[in-house]
Amino acid sequence: MADNGNNRALSNLEYDLLTALQNKAEAVKAYETYIQDAQQMQSQPCVELFQKLRQADLDHAQEIRQHLQEVMQKGKM
Repeated sequence: MADNGNNRALSNLEYDLLTALQNKAEAVKAYETYIQDAQQMQSQPCVELFQKLRQADLDHAQEIRQHLQEVMQKGKM
């Protein structure tokens, strides 16, 4: 996003954080499908792997969300 930041709805940083949060949300949703697929194949190691990856992305999403809230309130971290 161009401009000096005063005439934009979102700063580059806000946009980046929103995009990262969206990507994590999409990954979490995909992992739910992967977990179901692994369960159907009775592959417990794969179920556990996808659950672990899903939880990591949930944790990352929460951290991104906290940063986004602060950036939107204060304009930076």
